[in-house]
Amino acid sequence: MTRRDDKALSHAPASTEVHPLRRFTDARVALGRAGTSLPTRAHLDFLHDHARARDAVWAAPDLDGLHRRLESAGLPVVRLRSCAPDRAVYLRRPDLGRRLADEDAERLRGLATPDGLGGERLRVGIVVADGLSAMAIDVNAAPVTIGLARGLCGQGVDLAPVALVEQGRVAIGDAIGEALGLALVIVLIGERPGLSAADSLGCYVTWAPRPGTPDSARSCISNIRLGGLVPEQAVACIADLARDIWRARVSGVALAAAIAQRLE
Repeated sequence: MTRRDDKALSHAPASTEVHPLRRFTDARVALGRAGTSLPTRAHLDFLHDHARARDAVWAAPDLDGLHRRLESAGLPVVRLRSCAPDRAVYLRRPDLGRRLADEDAERLRGLATPDGLGGERLRVGIVVADGLSAMAIDVNAAPVTIGLARGLCGQGVDLAPVALVEQGRVAIGDAIGEALGLALVIVLIGERPGLSAADSLGCYVTWAPRPGTPDSARSCISNIRLGGLVPEQAVACIADLARDIWRARVSGVALAAAIAQRLE
């Protein structure tokens, strides 16, 4: 084979047996090759997506703008912080992101109701935490929160003020749930970015949230974004999940077991 033939072969497109997969996924498949390396375009795309993922993790979401959008939709909002003082500490110390700042925990207790689990109207709270993707919060949090709040209020629940949390992890919903006397907490949080999606929002629903609740007791819906589960569909899925949890009065793996037993 001549050098010219070898060069042409090295830049040939991926085989037709693999290439059609790219119509169905954003994953890095059928990228082609240049010798033993990626083509220039694929390499530049990788660097671009890696930079977007880093920016999503380190950037601060526009919580002020989200606050205004929620209030304009008629939703009361409370602003909170975790025990992580800044982003660098937050990324190094996940445990601090799970704990509510002491002054905020005290402030929330004044909004609590005594019978969150036992009253006729369930006390439910929505928590929006920045998590590991500011982009996910900026793009997806407002439509999901507003749609979900309207749906929940239409089902007769007692909806607590929406909590916007800076430097928060999933488990901070447990501390908020305890302080507010919630029967159920729904945490919307920026998911860890991948190299094909930096704007995914995750949803974690927990029955009887209290500090120390294991992750196995949470029910999760992930990949909420325009390229995955779009916000309108996500609202419907979360509402259906919440109804199942209300009926069973458990969440996480216990909910899956309860549903399986009901279907037998």
